[in-house]
Amino acid sequence: MELEEAIQKRRAYRSLDKTEITDELVSDLARTAGLAPSCFNNQPWRFVFVYEEGQLTKLKEALNKGNEWARDASMIIAVSSKKEHDCDIKGREYFLFDTGMASAFLILRATELGLVAHPIAGYDEAKAKEVLGIPEDMTVITLINVGKHSDLVKPVLSAWQIEQENQRPPRLPLEKFAFRNKYSA
Repeated sequence: MELEEAIQKRRAYRSLDKTEITDELVSDLARTAGLAPSCFNNQPWRFVFVYEEGQLTKLKEALNKGNEWARDASMIIAVSSKKEHDCDIKGREYFLFDTGMASAFLILRATELGLVAHPIAGYDEAKAKEVLGIPEDMTVITLINVGKHSDLVKPVLSAWQIEQENQRPPRLPLEKFAFRNKYSA
């Protein structure tokens, strides 16, 4: 699959089926994420790949109600960092940006492998940290839910989620976010 095809196919599907998670898959996704650029090559990202059933069940207890669909994920990847792991240049903190780029690489690689990798913000960060042993001074930026896209729309989805599942949500037209030579509102 070409990169542009992976970008086009990447979707935040919520209807997931189980898929086998292997050590090779985890290493592949981690290696790909690790190739992302970062400020002065600081590589501030930290990923906890959770796929052992008991630990996965505990982590799923941190999910918010609107993310009930994520209980079907075969793996959840906790993405974390802290500002001290990366550059702070004149008040511009790069850790979130750099960790976001590494997460995007991981998500695109998962897509290329035929998987769904859906990042979410709806979870109890303190609970996730407790379950995973993530230090208090770290920020859990997102949880990425991994599985196979199901052919069936799962009944746990809300009406809005079903709509999003059935068709790609609209994208902003280029003139709303891509400016040439000068910002214009």
